[in-house]
This record gives sequence, structure tokens and C-alpha cells, in this order.
Amino acid sequence: MPANNQKGDGEITAAQKSAIVLASMGAENASAIYKHLSDEEVEAISVELARMEYHPMEVVEETLNEFYEMCLTQKVVAEGGLDYARNVLEKAFGKEAADMLLNRITKQLETKSFDFVRKADYKNLLAIVQNEHPQTIALILSYARTDQASAILSELPKEKRVEVVERIANMDRASPEVVKAIEGSLEKKFATLASSDSMEVGGVAYVAEIMNNVDRATEKYIFDELSVRDQKLADLIKQKMFVFEDIVSLDSVAIQEFVKQVDSKDLAVAIKGSTQEVAECIFANVSSRARENLQADIEYLHNVRMRDVEEAQQRIVGIIRRLEQEGTITISRGGSDEIIA
Repeated sequence: MPANNQKGDGEITAAQKSAIVLASMGAENASAIYKHLSDEEVEAISVELARMEYHPMEVVEETLNEFYEMCLTQKVVAEGGLDYARNVLEKAFGKEAADMLLNRITKQLETKSFDFVRKADYKNLLAIVQNEHPQTIALILSYARTDQASAILSELPKEKRVEVVERIANMDRASPEVVKAIEGSLEKKFATLASSDSMEVGGVAYVAEIMNNVDRATEKYIFDELSVRDQKLADLIKQKMFVFEDIVSLDSVAIQEFVKQVDSKDLAVAIKGSTQEVAECIFANVSSRARENLQADIEYLHNVRMRDVEEAQQRIVGIIRRLEQEGTITISRGGSDEIIA
């Protein structure tokens, strides 16, 4: 097998393993499998199938055995649950192999459930969740689309908003029992999906996405209250809400304003590690002389550490957020934000 077709130490990739399995099935069966894959998966596997020339027989046998074991594991998990699967697999492969297989299959099954929530109209969802306990609302919104969660959060009673945000941000994983119980209470209105052993939900980044879409009044109220409860958490969410690349969404006045307050070295380092789109956006909003100086500074930068780039970008983001808080500039967000001429 070509060297560039492998990972380190001869380990083949997941896409290469999938290609081996599909190649062993024959074209008709492989095409049937393709119907259940995403466009990205089809593309990745097709590339490997196209470039695949030769695999040692031991690699093929090991891959097919691994595929069989994973199919068997998923089948017994689906039919009898984790305890049943563990008993079957331990008898078949031994305790160590059973633990490894179950760990792998549960990771593969980890997915956000509540697909019915993401397909629901937010008003219908609001009618269902608004009288629930904040922890229950937090769990449900963790499975919702960010635009749904933002709209619902804005319409919740004020006393619940901060508590829900705080609970989402501090959420990591939900037990299947809790998820199933909540799904059960909603099953009369929505179709339910099976939950996995543990599912990633919520988190600071997810709250930041929500907060980027709420109106300013809601955002200010939540951060004012959350800062009293947990300043560190409030700061973490704020840091996630506006990234350096979002500069392209600022208007010319905002860009010109923050550039005046940014250290020229920070700006050069930040642009050096950013995209061409961001660089052009900034260059278009400074004077010809400033642009020439900035381009010269960037050109002379060599061996810049990514950590230095990120720190410079974060300092610039901090200045942008401060200017917004002072009312000097405006950062465009979703939600209703009335502009008075």
C-alpha cells in the first residue's frame, strides 16, 4: 500500500478500512451501503477506493474481522442493551476485548438525540418547555438548533433565563435514563429517537452560539446576572461569542475604530495567522500609508508561534468587545435589535 495511504506506524485510516470492507462486498452491495452514508463519507471512501491498489492479506483479514466484531457488538447492544451485550461479548471474546468493543460502539453511537426537537417549530417547543424545570429546559435546548434555543430563551420568564443558560453551560453529558424520561414526556407530540449510553450536550461554546443570536437586552440581562453568580463562566462565554475571523462581519466604521486602538504589532501578528479575507477587510479600512506599514510589518514576521497569533487575536477581540460595551461600535447579531436613527 502507498505510504501516503497510511497513518503513522502502518496504521490505516477509518476511510481506508471502510474502503477495504466495501471492496470486499462487491459493487452491488457497496452501492446499497452508499445510500446510508453522508456526502462527506461517500467522498472520503470513494477517494480511498479509487487510489487503493494493494493491501497485505493480513491487513484485509484484520479489517474484515474488526468489521464483523463491530457489527456483532452493535447488533447485541440494539437487541438486548449494554448489560446483555457485555455478557454475550465476554463469552465470545473475553472481558478485555468486550470492554474495548463496547467502548468503541458506544462512542460511535454517541449522537445528539431529540431529532424531533430540531424539526419542531420553536413556538410549539416553547409551549411545551416554558413551564418545565430549568434543568429540563436546559437539556431540551441543548438538543435544539441554536436559532430555536435563542428564540425560546428570549421568551422565557426573566427569572428562568439566567438559570437555564448557567445549566446549559455547565452541562457535559446526560445519562440515558434522564434523556429517555424526558423523551417519554414529549412522545405524544414528537417522535422519539433512541438515546445512546451517553451523549454530548450543552457546553460553553453552545451557549455562546445561542447568545450570539439573542437580542441585546436579553444578552445584557443574562450576562449581568450571570456575572454575579459566576464571573469566570460569564467571561468564558463572552470569549467564545466573537472570534477574530468575525471581523469580516463588522462595518467600516467599527473596523476603523478598533484599528485605532490596537497595537500595530498585535495587528500584524494577528493578520499573519488569519485568513486572506480578514486581511483584505482590514486593509480596505485603513489609509494607504497605514496599509503599506502594516503589510511591511507582516512581511518581516517569520516563525510566528500559533500561540502568539491566538493571543494577539484575543487581545484584539477584547478591544472590539469593550468598544461594543461602551456603545462605540456595533456588532451585528441575530434577534431583534432596533436601530434608532
